[in-house]
Amino acid sequence: MFLKRVAGIFLFFLVITLHSCKNKKQEPYVLKASLLVNEDHSWHNAFVFFSERLKEKSNGRLQLETFPSEQLAKEVEAIRMIQAGVLDMTTTSSLLSNWTEIMTFCELPFLLQTPDDVEILMQGPLGKRISQEMEEKTGLKPLGYFQAGVRQLTSNKPITHPDDLQGLILRVPNVPSFVTAWDALGAKTTPMAFSEVFTSLQQGTIDAQENPLALIKVSGFYEVQKYVNLTNHVVSWTYPVIGEKSFEKLPSDLQAIFLETAEEMIVYHQKLFLENEKEIRAELEAKGMIFIDVDNAAFIEKCGTAIYETLSPEMQKIYDTVKKDLP
Repeated sequence: MFLKRVAGIFLFFLVITLHSCKNKKQEPYVLKASLLVNEDHSWHNAFVFFSERLKEKSNGRLQLETFPSEQLAKEVEAIRMIQAGVLDMTTTSSLLSNWTEIMTFCELPFLLQTPDDVEILMQGPLGKRISQEMEEKTGLKPLGYFQAGVRQLTSNKPITHPDDLQGLILRVPNVPSFVTAWDALGAKTTPMAFSEVFTSLQQGTIDAQENPLALIKVSGFYEVQKYVNLTNHVVSWTYPVIGEKSFEKLPSDLQAIFLETAEEMIVYHQKLFLENEKEIRAELEAKGMIFIDVDNAAFIEKCGTAIYETLSPEMQKIYDTVKKDLP
């Protein structure tokens, strides 16, 4: 009788344990992504696509929640939270130069000329080194890259020459090369989180900002800025990234699904980007913005060697190689 009771108790706890383990296995892995762009931007749309495909391909075991417009954290804070394992994903690029100098090349003013140059750079030794150092020195795993377009200067007065920048308070991202370039050109630079830019323009705290056309449009800067000055100062891209800590927590089968689906996201975004680029200028002009051609040679001449001189000797050698290899 005693043995039957013991067997019964053992069987009861075995069933409870198995049930508990089963439920535990069924709990999905939920990743959280913080983006600086709003829900209308192609980067956010690509993450939504990524989320849907992840859920579908993993049968619900792997899910992604995306928070646009810096709802969870500003870009620098998001990176630190990912490194701490609190957040999982974001998009970032030259801001990481605050961690490792090689990231400066992601958006170095007046280095690249066209989006095609990005592809050349990314497929070469520098692109591979950037990805490697990103993982080793920042703890972020790049999943490919998103084209962002060419960065342009917006303002409420036309800017055709560097002399027109005198006294202009210009918001720039917290990236040393951006500060160096625009200070050398004569502007008064103010590093600021992206989520604060619209209000600062509206209130007159700053006079101007610079970003790709797609970001100018979806952020509504046409409501507070009149001119798009075609400085073409940076050919821009960004990396969708996941924290190494977050990635390593996933079972191997889900890691494989994640990486495979990330490749789909990159292809999907490139299609969106190319479609948007065909229409974006006309849309901004329809909203009242005026496009101004500038003396690009004067901007390049005035900036001179200011950025180059801030680079370490090793980075200067890489810069010279890149300039030599580009068309």
